[in-house]
Amino acid sequence: MRIRLDVAYDGAGFHGWAAQPGLRTVEGELSAALATVLRLPSVDLTCAGRTDTGVHARGQVVHADLDQLPEGTERLARRVNGVLTADLRVLRVAEAPAGFDARFSALWRRYAYRVADRPASADPLRRGYVLTWPRPVDERLMNAAALGLLGEHDFASFCRRREGATTVRTLLDLSWSRDPDGVLVAHVRADAFCHSMVRSLVGCLMTVGEGRRPAEWAAGVLVAAQRDSAVAVAPAHGLTLEEVGYPPDAELGARVEITRARRG
Repeated sequence: MRIRLDVAYDGAGFHGWAAQPGLRTVEGELSAALATVLRLPSVDLTCAGRTDTGVHARGQVVHADLDQLPEGTERLARRVNGVLTADLRVLRVAEAPAGFDARFSALWRRYAYRVADRPASADPLRRGYVLTWPRPVDERLMNAAALGLLGEHDFASFCRRREGATTVRTLLDLSWSRDPDGVLVAHVRADAFCHSMVRSLVGCLMTVGEGRRPAEWAAGVLVAAQRDSAVAVAPAHGLTLEEVGYPPDAELGARVEITRARRG
């Protein structure tokens, strides 16, 4: 049977999602905890989006294939959390519907990037997931620049290339707003993201927000389809994977085939 796990974590203590020898990772810790509770040699995991070192998640989705589940899913969640440390939590466990794949069934992933650019919004109690910025930025300029990035494009200018991997993505939403405490929040949603894409987009738009580049510069960077040294990659700790969207159960299998074809 396949189970779905909804997972949250504080990324500060992890070297990203993917298991790496000798390093503490989300995949490594969660897999080991499941193996301990289920008394298995190992448990293989697939996640919706591989987060980088220091990136947080409150809406990560994971699946695992098991020969059987000797206990209820709610009890499994409690037992796994009893093994895990407090910076990694399993929020829910459920038997996955037919055709479900945490990665390839997903329609979109939504991230938020938080910035405190005013002294009054730089709360030290939130410094672990909000970037403190020393200069004010104008969200109106950033929103104007973001319009030129929406849609399906080759985002090579904002990604670290990986051998054999496409950098074509569909950016569904990219906008900035302020929360009631004055913290700037970038809302970013796409069908998928390539390595460092969100943080590079944020870095590009922050440059515009400071007035160092005009709004149309961001679209020019995109069209160039190559890394621009003027685009800084924003620090990891301001980024959180908030939510992953899936189609209705009856469409999960078809979505897998569509996604695999596009990635191929």
